[in-house]
Amino acid sequence: MAKKGKGRGGKPGQKVRVDFRRNRNRPSRTKDWTHLHSGDEEKADAVPLSESVVAKGDLSRRRTIIESDDAERKGDRSGVVVAMRGLIAEVDDGERVWPCTVRRVLRTLRIAERQAITVGDRVRFTVEADADGVLNEGVIEHVEPRQGELKRVAKNRIHTVVANVDQAIIVASAGIPSLKPHLIDRYLVAVHHGDITPVICINKCDLDADNEIPAALALYTGLGYTAFAASATTGEGVDTLRDQLHGKCSAVAGQSGVGKSSLLNAVDPDLNLRVGDVNLENLKGRHTTTTAHLIKLAGGGYVVDTPGVRSFDLSAVPLNEIEAHFVEFVPHIPNCRFADCTHTHEHGCAVKSALEKDQITEQRYESYVRMLQERMA
Repeated sequence: MAKKGKGRGGKPGQKVRVDFRRNRNRPSRTKDWTHLHSGDEEKADAVPLSESVVAKGDLSRRRTIIESDDAERKGDRSGVVVAMRGLIAEVDDGERVWPCTVRRVLRTLRIAERQAITVGDRVRFTVEADADGVLNEGVIEHVEPRQGELKRVAKNRIHTVVANVDQAIIVASAGIPSLKPHLIDRYLVAVHHGDITPVICINKCDLDADNEIPAALALYTGLGYTAFAASATTGEGVDTLRDQLHGKCSAVAGQSGVGKSSLLNAVDPDLNLRVGDVNLENLKGRHTTTTAHLIKLAGGGYVVDTPGVRSFDLSAVPLNEIEAHFVEFVPHIPNCRFADCTHTHEHGCAVKSALEKDQITEQRYESYVRMLQERMA
């Protein structure tokens, strides 16, 4: 049972054990006895015959901090993080946007994450005056529990791209860059893992020279997903997207160059988001949205235009959970002969049996196997 300590202002708080950052760990071996006593037999005889080189227990590997219990402290303001600028969070309290730093205890509590705060976080903060007594910046004191989260792993640390969203609009492209169903599947797994409702939008339908869109839409709508085609150039599907965004908080995700910002500009021309071209040498998109922003739509609702990524790392998703995010696998998984079946080589696999009966498509099955192999490599 956790002990009580003193929180902010001397009030009671909860003692929490957290990991040190790697560069703050004490070295397990504190002295190099071999070199220290090399060539001196008399000193060498006095050296202890054993030495512990492993830290003893959690107390040696973790530190104690006190998490304050005074969640509703007088003077705190509530707001939503609408953008991140390096270590500064921009927080909208409904009246204005405040630049805020983050209390160190919050950064310590979320030490495993790349950032302690992300766009979409609902926070409480205090406003502090500068040297002239002007109230112009704040300090984030508390973060409300998150609900829908879109995560990825960056530099071996969890990166929450956006939090507290109702749905994710997964934008793909019918051409320049070409349609990549496997990338759509990767986003679907990440979105499912973050407990967010996925919606699939295939943009640039006017460039569908190979007529790939009908089959792709049939595949995903057949699995129960909302999926539609659109074109920011011709206006096709823009009304459908506008209706889908209305009254909800949505994240718009997809690889660079698929036209996320162009679609949002078509939905609400007043946004005037920056758009870029595709590199014609490799047909890959150039990054125009470099940070996530929470944007209020004129027609109602909020949207987060996320930075594009050319691939999506699923390291944040546990290996044994990937199968559960392929919705057509779920009814068959309990019927597999082995509880730890990977659905790749085992006898008595109900998923492979469903594949042979065309209850699961070859394309989706190969996408699952590819994700599994990438994670196990």
